[in-house]
Amino acid sequence: MREGLKRILDGIEDIQVIGEAIDGHDTITKVRSEKFDVLLLDLSMPGRSGVDLIHQIKEEFPKLPILILTMHEEEQYAVRAIRAGANGYLTKESAGTQLVTALRKVASGRPYISMEVAEQLAMSAMPSANNDLTHSALSDREFEVFCHLAKGKSITEIGEILHLSVKTVSTHKTRIMQKMELQSISELVQYAMTHHLL
Repeated sequence: MREGLKRILDGIEDIQVIGEAIDGHDTITKVRSEKFDVLLLDLSMPGRSGVDLIHQIKEEFPKLPILILTMHEEEQYAVRAIRAGANGYLTKESAGTQLVTALRKVASGRPYISMEVAEQLAMSAMPSANNDLTHSALSDREFEVFCHLAKGKSITEIGEILHLSVKTVSTHKTRIMQKMELQSISELVQYAMTHHLL
């Protein structure tokens, strides 16, 4: 994927790739050691990733613009990423045609989001807007655990992926089931499929 992105950006006069990272830890190390105008970040990298990683980067480097490039088309992912501090959100399907425009826009200090994401952000700001979507009530970490559970990951696997103890993941799972009023993992998977969260 990174090679493909470099090929898209190669030859664009005002854009230069000056670093790349293989996981969340590597991303933090690179951001601390080099000066970037924009960080192009995948939500699903190995190790620390997603909203958690955006929070950490924004805490340390509040002025660094972040453009999210992800396979997740569901607006809920975008809303959480934007709220965490990302400046733009682009799906991998549209990367070929929109990546350069998105990078330039985010680098200039302006947001880059689709109309659907903008609408979702506006809706989530309105009182009682999320009554019909119970996954909106989940915290960012709970939402991450929810997505891994929906993909069939075990509590131990989720703990390894998110660098959490098995006990912490179990607690998140219990809270998710309570908040969403779900009785079983099969109900959770069904909900995820219905709302295009897989």
